[in-house]
Amino acid sequence: MAESSDKPSGMPSDKPSDKPSGMPSDKPSVSPSDKPSVLFVCVHNAGRSQMAAAWLTHLAGDRIEVRSAGSDPGDAVNPAAVEAMAEAGIDISAEAPKILTVDAVRESDVCVTMGCGDTCPVFPGKRYLDWKLDDPAGQGVAAVRPIRDEIKALVEGLINEIAPEPTV
Repeated sequence: MAESSDKPSGMPSDKPSDKPSGMPSDKPSVSPSDKPSVLFVCVHNAGRSQMAAAWLTHLAGDRIEVRSAGSDPGDAVNPAAVEAMAEAGIDISAEAPKILTVDAVRESDVCVTMGCGDTCPVFPGKRYLDWKLDDPAGQGVAAVRPIRDEIKALVEGLINEIAPEPTV
C-alpha cells in the first residue's frame, strides 16, 4: 500500500521552520546512531498528516522525531480527525496546521506524503514515501475512523522499519 516515490521538487515555503535551538538549517542527514526523523506532508496539514504525526508520537515515544506540514495549511485541524483520534485516546485538539518548509524536509530522514498530490523538495539521502489514503476533509467521524486505523497500521510498519522496539 505504501510506496516509495521519486517526486519532483515541490515549491514549499523557504521561510525558516520552528526548530529546536541548536539545530542548524544545514544539518546533514542523521547518522544511524541518532534518532530518526519523519515528516508527514499533506496539502492542508489538517487531517491525514496530523493523525499520522500523532500516531507516530504516541506509538514511538521519543525514539523518533516527528514533524507534519502542508503546502497550503488549513485554518484548523479537521474536527472529525480530532474526534476520531480522541476515540483512540490521543488528543490532537491543540495542534495547528503548519507550512511546509525546505528546512523541515532537509531535517527529516523520511518524508511521507499522504496521497494528496503534495510534493517535497528532493534531497539526496532522504527516503520518500507516498501513502495512498482517502481524504477526511468534509467527512464525518464515521468515515474518518477507517482512515485513522489505516494510518495507524502504516505508522506501525514505519516504526518497525526505522526504529524497532529495542529487544531486552
